Amino acid sequence: MKVIDLHEDLAFTSQTTDVREDSKQSSIKALADLGDATVFSVLFPHVGTWNERSDMLSKKYGSKQPSTAPLFHIMMEQIKLYHYFERANLGTIVRSAPDLDKGGLKFLIALEGLDALTDPYDVYMLKELGMRSMGLCWNYDNKFAASCMSRKDYGLTGSGEDAIKICNENGIVVDGAHASKNSIIQAAEVSSKPILVSHTNAKGVHDHARNLDDETIEAVVKKNGTIGVTAIRATLSDDPSIEDMVKHVNYIGDTFGWQYVSLGTDFLGIPDTPKDFENLSKLNNLAEKLGEHAEDVFWKNAYRVLKANL
Repeated sequence: MKVIDLHEDLAFTSQTTDVREDSKQSSIKALADLGDATVFSVLFPHVGTWNERSDMLSKKYGSKQPSTAPLFHIMMEQIKLYHYFERANLGTIVRSAPDLDKGGLKFLIALEGLDALTDPYDVYMLKELGMRSMGLCWNYDNKFAASCMSRKDYGLTGSGEDAIKICNENGIVVDGAHASKNSIIQAAEVSSKPILVSHTNAKGVHDHARNLDDETIEAVVKKNGTIGVTAIRATLSDDPSIEDMVKHVNYIGDTFGWQYVSLGTDFLGIPDTPKDFENLSKLNNLAEKLGEHAEDVFWKNAYRVLKANL
């Protein structure tokens, strides 16, 4: 099976779990067994803590969610992990467009939020270390962009615009996941290349702060980007199952075009999964339900966006 998964938290989960084999949702072995998988291998350089933000996040997601603090050295340790995987012949790091056409397992190093960076020029360094996807923020506002949880949606800052321009010039795709409406719309305007939103769903199906309304989706579509439908339970429905994932995929495909919807599971980054989509083995079930659109959603649309950026 050929798959491009736009979001998996392999490095963060490796702090407590051997993701090479021992994990319930995904693992290096399970990804390799797919045959031809490109996985956005996330850098999430945060440590957990509990405070008022924990209460806010827990209410939004319907389960206990810790607050976090970003740390630069954790980001570096997570980068080192993916390079170790490559040295151990567990997969190949994607550095340029031709790498996407290699068989087997491919790691595309993806930073989830710029919180740990001092300024946009740190992107140059991260490019040399293998990063090829840059998310603007996580669930908190930062010096680069407003987040989806922002009380005042100020959109992109000047530093955020600079970071996007550096990405465009250096073969790095821009990711709007977790960013606010204005941040995503402005990112699409500033970027000279297609952007993506790696793991989200449609507000037209289920209203949640992490989901995108039609105007935001349209901005990504006009830039010829793609939207990764995700398995985050709270963003799917009140009683989520694989059928709800199909509803979100169909909504984006039918409303905006089938060339603009992809898959970003968020496996290993979610405490619980939708019914009948518990792990990578359930991809076959999802493919059957998507029918003639399965290849577009599973890899072709994301491949197009990546080829335009890398």
